[in-house]
Amino acid sequence: MVWWGLKTEASFDVWSIEHIIMGISVACFAAWMTKKIVGDEDVSDRLKLRISFILTLLAAYMWETLEHYLEIGLGGQAVAFWLQGVEHWSNRLICDNLMVLLGWWIYNQKNRIVWFARVFSFVWLFVHIFIFPHSMYLHEIF
Repeated sequence: MVWWGLKTEASFDVWSIEHIIMGISVACFAAWMTKKIVGDEDVSDRLKLRISFILTLLAAYMWETLEHYLEIGLGGQAVAFWLQGVEHWSNRLICDNLMVLLGWWIYNQKNRIVWFARVFSFVWLFVHIFIFPHSMYLHEIF
């Protein structure tokens, strides 16, 4: 197992950066959902954080599940080509989700960063989905 490199053989890849940024946005959504779930109840901030944490982790694993099916071709061959293979198990099950949780932690420390994260994520995804030929091209360059 390799720590850094192509997603098919490494625990961390260049998309780990996007997972951190995504974690910030997902944490913002989880905080909003937590307020909707709790409503007007008198609930401690600690419990609200726990609910937000669980919602963020749930979203991260749901994304990884969808990503797996897209990688094996469920979204078509063009999508499978762009994704460039199936992620290593340590990347999919552990490291990507830890990066999302790091984003959750960052959001809960400095929630004003969420707009930066949204803009960065939009630009990152636009550039790396619509302009470049596949998701692992940065690893080929560096």
